[in-house]
Amino acid sequence: MTPPYRVGDELPPLEIPVTRTLIVAGAIASRDYQDVHHDAASAREKGSPDIFMNILTTNGLVGRYITDHFGPTAVLRKVAIRLGAPNYPGDVLRLTGRITELRTADASPGGASSADAPSDEVVDAVEAIEAVVQVTGGNGIGRHVTGTVAVTLPEPSVKRAGA
Repeated sequence: MTPPYRVGDELPPLEIPVTRTLIVAGAIASRDYQDVHHDAASAREKGSPDIFMNILTTNGLVGRYITDHFGPTAVLRKVAIRLGAPNYPGDVLRLTGRITELRTADASPGGASSADAPSDEVVDAVEAIEAVVQVTGGNGIGRHVTGTVAVTLPEPSVKRAGA
């Protein structure tokens, strides 16, 4: 059973060292070949003091933060972020989160509720709780990311009487 959560619960912070390797690997993995994410000289020519992390890497780190907290069965339903201060090598990204909403969700493949099934059959639908988490991430120069993540937390399958 999913542990009890409450609106207002704070997630423990996650600190991620921002390394050149993380920035470059994230850019390569997301196929973002903009030179500002891997070439320090080019980044400086364009007005940045160094290479900096791309939004897709930040998006992935926000997703990791949520699934690290809620566990491997958590399903990210929506991730909406906005960037602020850049992440440069040598800094630390500190992610924090707070649950702002909890609601029942239907996680069945067809979207049908378990109440729609005949009473004599096993129901594959899984009632789930959806949590909405406000996430922020800061570094040494300010707020790097703000956003909202909706995540579904599956409950054990419901079985009908007579099954």
